[in-house]
Order: sequence, then structure tokens, then C-alpha cells
Amino acid sequence: MGHEIIGEIGAGLCIFLGVGKEDSEENAKSLADKIKNLRIFEDKQGKMNRSITDIGGELLVVSQFTLYADCRKGNRPSFSDAALPADAERLYQFFTQRLRDGGLKVATGQFQAHMNIALINDGPVTIFIES
Repeated sequence: MGHEIIGEIGAGLCIFLGVGKEDSEENAKSLADKIKNLRIFEDKQGKMNRSITDIGGELLVVSQFTLYADCRKGNRPSFSDAALPADAERLYQFFTQRLRDGGLKVATGQFQAHMNIALINDGPVTIFIES
């Protein structure tokens, strides 16, 4: 097993994208537009008032079906609400292309692959967004 770098970014956002079996292109479009315009970066006064576009930031989008883990019953998570791989990959590609079409620099992981992801979290901000 090599240590090939598939996707890498500078300052910006690492997005773990979970695709559910009920998700559609409209959900992906809405989510991409929300992320593009979300004001979560600090301005000169230290307030969260700037978007990824405003700061010229980059995005790393990693497919993460395990976000759909249902751990309510038993000790083994169920992933029955996650989209089937072919559907998830199609929406993953649609989502990343929508971000690119919006003028953002987007790097990706490798779909359905075991990956080692290194992340430097600059600040205590992790946001969960549903479409």
C-alpha cells in the first residue's frame, strides 16, 4: 500500500459528505450553495462574517457514509439509511461539481476507498449541515 496523496488543500474547509438514500440532486445543490455562502470565517473584528469565497479558501470533500450510522439499537451500527454506492457516488460528483461551478477550488478523496486523512482544525468550529 502506497501513501499517494489524492486530495490536498491549503486554508479552507474539510467537508465530510454523507449521502442518504433519500437524497437528491436538489439536496446536493442546496447544500453546495449553502456551504459556498456560509459566513463562518472571522472578519477583522473576530466575528464569523466571511464565507469561503470571501477568503479565497479551498475545499476538501471526502465521502463519508458512516455519517449515516444508526447506533440506537444494539452494539453494531446500521448503515441502512446511507445511499447505495452508485447513487452516493453520483451525488458526490454532482455536489463537488456544483462547488467547482461556483468558482471554488475543490479537492476530493477517493470514493469508496480506505483513506488516512490528516486535518489541522484551526479553531473550535465543526458544523453539521443537513439539506
